[in-house]
Amino acid sequence: MSAPNNFALALAAFAMFFTTVGPVDCAVIFASLTSKQSRASQSRMALKACGIATAVLAVAAVVGKFILTQLGVSLPALQASGGIILLLIALDMVFARPSRAFTITGPETSEARRKDDIVVFPLAIPLLAGPGAISAAIVLAARAQGEIAGMAIVLGALLAVMGVACLFMLMAQEIHRAMGVTAQNVVLRLSGILLAAVAMQFVFDGLAASGILAAGK
Repeated sequence: MSAPNNFALALAAFAMFFTTVGPVDCAVIFASLTSKQSRASQSRMALKACGIATAVLAVAAVVGKFILTQLGVSLPALQASGGIILLLIALDMVFARPSRAFTITGPETSEARRKDDIVVFPLAIPLLAGPGAISAAIVLAARAQGEIAGMAIVLGALLAVMGVACLFMLMAQEIHRAMGVTAQNVVLRLSGILLAAVAMQFVFDGLAASGILAAGK
């Protein structure tokens, strides 16, 4: 994989993980769920949740394509279908609609408030490592085509975004107080537009690799 391709993959990976993980949204929800916890307890929970979510997404990136291949799913089909899923998520973000792909539902929130340990559920899964982020990990790994350099870039982008998410969660109370609903929606819409563009590119790449576009010429 050439340097320009590596750079493009790095940008796409960071953008997709950032928008599907949603560090700002995670911080706001984290602040709400842990408002009665001590600062030290909040820090421990944030670090553990990010560590677990990182492991889940890394495993999805490494073995996801292999599992789909065993099921007879081709790389172009994976790229196109993953792009469509991410596009649907992006549309929810653009129109500021709640999406179950990267948030937790009302019943899940209620259950979380009654639990003593919410690190694994709902913080790590599905708040950080939700369906959208898992789909992004698998699609990006497929785009790397098994090359060591490409996989290193995808995993590096994942670590960078999870580092940002962890930092935001450690500062969750300050972010929650500083950001109003309007500011959160602005960030959500801008991220959605970016994700929609990246998702469409994956759809185009999948269709081109399948030969469907060429066959129609």
